[in-house]
This record gives sequence, C-alpha cells and structure tokens, in this order.
Amino acid sequence: MTTSSTPAGKSAGTPFSLLPLTPAMLANLEQLGYSSMTPIQAASLPIALAGHDLIAQAKTGSGKTAAFALALLHRLDVRNFGVQALVLCPTRELADQVTQEIRRIARAEDNIKILSLCGGIPMRPQIASLEHGAHIVVGTPGRIMDHLERGTLDLASLNTLVLDEADRMLDMGFFDDIAYVAKQCPKERQTLLFSATYPPGIVKLSQQFLRRPQEIKLQEQHDNSKIRQRFYEVKDDERLHAVGLLLNHYRPVSTLAFCNTKQQCRDLLDVLRAQGFNALALHGELEQRERDQVLIQFANRSCSVLVATDVAARGLDIAQLEAVINVDVTPDPEVHIHRIGRTGRADQDGWALSLASMNEMGRVGNLEQAGREFEWGKLDELKPASGGPLTPPMITLQILGGRKEKIRPGDVLGALTGEAGYSAEQVGKINVGDISTYVAVERSIGRQALRKLSDGKVKGKRVKVRLLEE
Repeated sequence: MTTSSTPAGKSAGTPFSLLPLTPAMLANLEQLGYSSMTPIQAASLPIALAGHDLIAQAKTGSGKTAAFALALLHRLDVRNFGVQALVLCPTRELADQVTQEIRRIARAEDNIKILSLCGGIPMRPQIASLEHGAHIVVGTPGRIMDHLERGTLDLASLNTLVLDEADRMLDMGFFDDIAYVAKQCPKERQTLLFSATYPPGIVKLSQQFLRRPQEIKLQEQHDNSKIRQRFYEVKDDERLHAVGLLLNHYRPVSTLAFCNTKQQCRDLLDVLRAQGFNALALHGELEQRERDQVLIQFANRSCSVLVATDVAARGLDIAQLEAVINVDVTPDPEVHIHRIGRTGRADQDGWALSLASMNEMGRVGNLEQAGREFEWGKLDELKPASGGPLTPPMITLQILGGRKEKIRPGDVLGALTGEAGYSAEQVGKINVGDISTYVAVERSIGRQALRKLSDGKVKGKRVKVRLLEE
C-alpha cells in the first residue's frame, strides 16, 4: 500500500487542465464554477485517473464527489448501456446529492444515464428504469443488495466501484452488505474508497476488496481559522435551556444541534418549540418521507434549528451552516471533529458551541489532547441580541406533483416569477421529487405565494399547494 500525506491547502489552486480530461469536460467544469482543484481532488485525481485503487481520507464538503465522479466518467463507454460504475452511500440523502453532482459533471457528455437506487421508495419503478439500461448507479447498500438478489441489477460491465463515506456505512452495520455487493462485482475493476475517519473496519475492507491501493490522508481536517470554538460549563438541569440562550445570543440563521441520545433530541425539541424557536428533529423513528421533508426545510433555510443524533445526521451536507451546538460532549474526539467540521465551509465562518457539565470534563480533556485548548464562556454573559424572535428567512411550499408529472425546477420558478409576479431573489431552493415538489420562498410572501400558485398553473396545469410547517 502506498501512502501519501498531503497538507490541506498545499495543492489548492492546481488547475484541472493539468489532468487528462477532454476539452468538453474542462469547459463544463469551468462553467460549473470549478476554478481549481481542492486538496483532495489534487491529491486523488492523478491516482484515480491512472486506474489505481485508492483509499482517501476526506470529510464531507471537501470536493470528494467531484474527485470520484471525474474518475468514473473518464472510464465510461457511453455506447455501452450496461452499468459501468457503482457508488455506494450510507444514506438516501447523500446518494441523492451524489447523483445530482455526477449529473452536473456528466453534462459534458451526451446521454449519460445515472440512476439512484435507495430504500424507502418502491422497487417497481427502479426495476423499470434498470430495464432501460444505465451507465452509473448510485445507491444505499441494502437496496443495491436487494436488486442483486432479485437479478434486476447486472454488474457484468462494471469497471469502477466507489465506497463513499465508508466509515459511516460501517458504523451503520453495512459491512456484510458491502462485502456481498463487492463480491458481485468483476474482480478486474477499480475500487475507490473515501472515508472521513480511519477505523479498523476500513483496513479490513481494503484488505478484502482493494488491490494494492494507494492511500491519501489530508493532514488538516478543518480550517480552524474559520471555525470558532467556545465551550460553556452547565449543570445538567440547565443544559436544554442553555441551547436557547446560545441561539438568542449568537443568532445563527441555521444551527445543527447534536445530542448523544434520541431521548435528548426529543426533550430538546420540546424545549426549543416552547421557547418559540422554529426547530425540527432528525431521528431514526421518522418515516423516509418525513425525514426528506425535515432535511429539505432545514437545507432551504425554512427551519432555524435541526436537532439530531450523530447516527441520524450521517451523510448530511448543508452548504450554509452558521453554527453547530454540541448539546452533549461526545466521548469520541473524531466524532467531535466531524461534528464541528460541518460549519465554517468554503469562505464562511462558523461557530462551534459546546455545553459541558462537570462529569463531562474528562471527555473535554480528551478533545483538548486531540487538538488544542478551548475558549470558555459563561452562561450569564449570554444576552439576547436585538431583533425579536429568531425566525428563519424562508418558508417551504409543497406542490403535489413532481418528476412523474414532468415538473422541473424551471417550471416552478417560471410560475412564481411570471404570473405570480415575484422576483427570482424571493425564491430559494427548489427540490423536485417523484410525486412532490418543494420550493422555498421568502417568509414574508409565503401565504400570498401559496394562494397565487393555487390559483395559477404550473406547466399549464392547476396544482394543489400547501405550506410545509414544522
């Protein structure tokens, strides 16, 4: 195994034109705003494009999706409609994000078909899609295994297997599923493994399923200058109330609050809502549809606080996140690094605020040994900022109708900016699902936009619309 250790940032600024990519792909990357390679792309792409197996330590948000997307597209034969690349992801949310990103990057080539195969949605439409052929499949291990067992997914043409967020898949108990899927893939293939951390299971996976992999570890996990950490000592009985004090003092637009248990999540949600905050929770007891709606509302800034356990938040990548609050201190320093690294992305600053009781000081000591000393604040110094209650800037409208009715984001934007008369700046993210479409609009126009959409038409048809409130 060849190991290379690259300081994050050292390779930043390397142009994509140094890679053996087609002129059309380079032009598309430029159009998408990929001006130069991120550190993980600069370190991994030359290895992956040369056909070597790879283990890359890379956190969510580092640009790893583009790294493996470019590698698997490089080996693709567009004329062959057999599945040539398979990407395994821990959650449906991540699989959806990865699918969208590969589609954007694949625009340089004509007619590349990419399918997402995840649990939580019916099998039959997926089977029908597979019958028409696909070049790339992105999915969760359990659902991919289901298709292989049914004989509806044929991997005979596969040349690239990607394991994305492999550590999270192992945490969720997917080792046997991954092993089953890998054994159904041709032996002569390239395997690319991406993981934020490096637990023993990764070594076991690489020994079983990778051939002479080259290994890349970026030395710096996060840009500490962009993440401001502050700890507050609390008594256990004031912990949940203290979250509201932090929110009213710092006033972040979007906050991810981590709890160590599901019960703590439920209790915190009740407290925050009683205090008047726009909060939602993410936990394992939600149905897939509810989970999707929670994530859509949080990602489009219709909800101020998302309360979650580490398990529930796996594979979650929110572009703009002003703060992370550790309601409990995690016993695992690597989990702490992963939690706080979700804020302070790209060129934005972020707060990582942690509450610690006396009986958690041992855990805090472990975190300090793993990194650096922390700044401490006092609860009684937290004062509500002016401006009234903390209210999210957007509100979400749900339109009954989606891909099956051939609705596209442009149709919804057109309905709102055309007949309804709003400006494009008043419209936020648009998520088109199979049977529903979600659009964020400025909170001040929410109810009016609901009426105008209900009275008007989307794609020439009347649609049912409702406000999606927590």
